[in-house]
Amino acid sequence: MSAHTQTAEKGQNTTLLCQESYVCSGTDEAIFECDECRSLQCQRCEEELHQPERLRNHERTRIRPGHVPYCDSCKGANGNIMHASMTGSRQIAAVRCQVCKINLCVECQKRTHAGGNRRKHPVTIYHAGKAQEQEEEEVMDEETKRRKMTEKVVSFLLVDETEEIQVRNEEDFIKKLDCSPDQHLKVVSIFGNTGDGKSHTLNHTFFYGREVFKTSPAQESCTVGVWAAYDPVLKVVVIDTEGLLGATVNLSQRTRLLLKVLAISDLVIYRTRADRLHNDLFKFLGDASEAYLKHFTKELKATTARCGLDVPLSTLGPGVIIFHETVYTKLLGSDHPSEVPEKLIQDRFRKLSCFPEAFSSIHYKGTRTYNPPTDFSGLRRAVEQQLENNTTRSPRQPGVIYKALKALSDRFSGEIPDDQMAHSSFFPDEYFTCSSVCLSCGCGCKKSMNHAKEGVPHESKSRCRYSHQYDNRVYTCKACYERGMEVSVVPKTSASTDSPWLGLAKYAWSGYVIECPNCGVVYRSRQYWFGNQDPVNTVVRTEIEHVWPGTDGFLKDNNNAAQRLLDGMNFMAQSVSELSLGPTKAVTSWLTDQIAPAYWRPNSQILSCKKCNTPFKDNDTKHHCRACGEGFCDGCSSKTRPVPERGWGPAPVRVCDNCYDNRGIQLDVAELPSDEEGGTLIARKVGEAVQNTLGAVVTAMDIPLGLVKDAARPAYWVPDHEILHCHNCRKEFSIKLSKHHCRACGQGFCDECSHDRRAVPSRGWDHPVRVCFNCNKKPGDL
Repeated sequence: MSAHTQTAEKGQNTTLLCQESYVCSGTDEAIFECDECRSLQCQRCEEELHQPERLRNHERTRIRPGHVPYCDSCKGANGNIMHASMTGSRQIAAVRCQVCKINLCVECQKRTHAGGNRRKHPVTIYHAGKAQEQEEEEVMDEETKRRKMTEKVVSFLLVDETEEIQVRNEEDFIKKLDCSPDQHLKVVSIFGNTGDGKSHTLNHTFFYGREVFKTSPAQESCTVGVWAAYDPVLKVVVIDTEGLLGATVNLSQRTRLLLKVLAISDLVIYRTRADRLHNDLFKFLGDASEAYLKHFTKELKATTARCGLDVPLSTLGPGVIIFHETVYTKLLGSDHPSEVPEKLIQDRFRKLSCFPEAFSSIHYKGTRTYNPPTDFSGLRRAVEQQLENNTTRSPRQPGVIYKALKALSDRFSGEIPDDQMAHSSFFPDEYFTCSSVCLSCGCGCKKSMNHAKEGVPHESKSRCRYSHQYDNRVYTCKACYERGMEVSVVPKTSASTDSPWLGLAKYAWSGYVIECPNCGVVYRSRQYWFGNQDPVNTVVRTEIEHVWPGTDGFLKDNNNAAQRLLDGMNFMAQSVSELSLGPTKAVTSWLTDQIAPAYWRPNSQILSCKKCNTPFKDNDTKHHCRACGEGFCDGCSSKTRPVPERGWGPAPVRVCDNCYDNRGIQLDVAELPSDEEGGTLIARKVGEAVQNTLGAVVTAMDIPLGLVKDAARPAYWVPDHEILHCHNCRKEFSIKLSKHHCRACGQGFCDECSHDRRAVPSRGWDHPVRVCFNCNKKPGDL
């Protein structure tokens, strides 16, 4: 900065020059004094310096003749008033130090430049002109008037910590405010964490430092409940609230009380002394906005209609000023000159998924306190600016304010049950307990994390409810329960003492059984021709258990008779097929020759196709032409036509290609077949009919085999169409790699991973059956 030239000997001040030297190099006459820039500025520097949006709201004063700037030391390094709090007004400068380049009043000059090297610093002496002295006197008179107006203001308890209003009626409310019933007012409230100086902020912002709201250096909170006072200068009702995060037993009721105060407020000040803005600030405002829109807006509109009020109680929610005081950190937006603080605040709201849609506006006002006390002048100016805006929140009579508070208190009151309170903890149980949730009732497991690795089952203290989807009923033997034992039983196909085929026979005759390890078979579903009772009413007890993810479920219907029958038939068919493949071929060829017509070449002599000479293999089928009787492959004898000269007609029969093409030529045997040949031909026709019928039956049985397997599949088995690869080795299934179900877990495996055999009593398999590698390693009974 460049200092203006001035002689101390003559005691006269010359023209004030620009102290910024930003555009003019300090040679132009100073036109403005910027309180926040703490400098005198010429016209060009003032315009250039305040072009950024975040600097446009700086308070600038036009310099008049004889103007003397304020003391920079009194205002502190960031505008913090020091002597103003003691003397009652801001001090004008007496001198300007040419070395330190600051303006000093008489007291600050004595304090900072009375000793050491600073005593020798050259100074320029200011002499205030008459206009300046007159202006200061006018300002002093105005400040004095305002102070006198607030000298008699006292606060009173509006609502206690139990949400009870402490004023009897509307008249009592107006009397304690000490204002006119017809006076139009606005409501300003303050929120913040306990110990952040909310009461102290209100005292200095509205009442010039008088302790209207009680403050205390003690650890206990000095503000319990909601307190109110009337500011006759700004015409507002000032409300002080109990701090958040304070020691209170009625946490939920206290939070609800704060939302009621917020609902009747026109302007909310959120006070924080955190060096960095914490997430709880944004979450509180976001939750308050949601509650305001969801609950209070509707009720306030209803109160307006019910009370016949001319002024609507709510069109939009209150405006919010975040008053942020720091000591060691920069203010919000200092590191982002191109962005205003309000935009950074909106970005924080979006990142936390909090949307303050109910508030009419959100403004940020910060101050950095290098040396106490705190400067509240910027906050007061921001409050005055917001109170002058009546576009969304209009002033209203004190009676309307009381009716709104009374309506909200009557509507939202009463104790909140403990189970409905939102308890918070730095280390909730969810951090350390199992995350599994019961699929039937939705309750969580109370065991520690990863307890399944130690073989400890899931557990919950709450009772479960029955779900038909999971069928989570468990049967226990009633006789054993009466003897002090709890033995689980399951319905199954046969008793453990029955052989597989005998068990199937008994199941077909008398139905499924329930077998207890101690009592034996206690129930058969079709033991009598009629009058069979339900097992729940006679021999078993029912309990409802939780269904945890990944468990096998509680399927009590372990009837596997159909699957047993399929397993047995598959075993028999496979054995017969493997053992009789060779003899079957020989017997079939011999039987065909015995019933073949005389003109047919015997099968034993047919080694290759008559036309294409393709040799026949063991699995290849030989076909006789009904006209010439020679042996052909399927491709050379696929055509059909009637052969009446051989007795095949009138229906078409198989003929070779040559005979089909020579149908007009006279065959070698023109005469009709003899009686012997006629009988043989009839036998052949019967044989072909039998073969075709049996082939059709076999084909018909083979096609729906998959459907039969699905119908016979026990309920706990994974369906075949869902099994794409082995559950253990992850090999993909194909035509060459067959699927096998483990009788214990029901998953699909290849043969290598499920070749073990073991009884599975819990699934109704009392005899050794196929189990997978993992289930076979489990100790005890499966």
